[in-house]
Amino acid sequence: MSRRLLAALAIVATTPFLAASQQFTGQKPTTKLPAPVLLDTTGRFLAVIARLGDDLYIAGQPTEQGLRELKEQGVTTVVNLRTPEEMQHIKFDEPALATSLGMKYIAMPMRGNGQFPYAPEAVTRFADALRSANGKVLLHCTVAWRASNLWMAYLIKERGVSVDSALTSARAINLMDEHHQGPGTMPVEDFLGKRIPQLGHPSTSQN
Repeated sequence: MSRRLLAALAIVATTPFLAASQQFTGQKPTTKLPAPVLLDTTGRFLAVIARLGDDLYIAGQPTEQGLRELKEQGVTTVVNLRTPEEMQHIKFDEPALATSLGMKYIAMPMRGNGQFPYAPEAVTRFADALRSANGKVLLHCTVAWRASNLWMAYLIKERGVSVDSALTSARAINLMDEHHQGPGTMPVEDFLGKRIPQLGHPSTSQN
């Protein structure tokens, strides 16, 4: 067998693995955790937007332009963590636009209160959305803080990623745990139902 043929077979054999290693959607998500890549938000998002692998975006509130551009990039599912009250303040009808663009729109409102708690079921719903997505996924809230917390919980609970690695990934987006005020839990801890010592909790002994 020639060296050229052997090289060609090697490329064919390894290419599916390399492609799959960057996927989060579908039934066989990546076993490799790519670093978040921060993208330009100008005119597109209220705050941060990060790309994770080839098929997931985590962001703050998109503008109409931002949503249209993500559709052009292959996003077919939008997961929105903002409450109905919050959505009254944006300048366009996000669910209607997403639907008109052929996107699947999933409302998962959460605010950390009695009506919209940070609950473990949210992690399962997000995991289901990723598995069933036929295309890329956008997960967003207002400034990507809630989304970063949910992302971290998903990595730990559904993917078996270590707390330290999940924390690094979420912090690179917009976890902001170092700014957490008071002795209460962070949303990621409510999603997981346990405390995470590695988070930037303030000392409960401070006056």
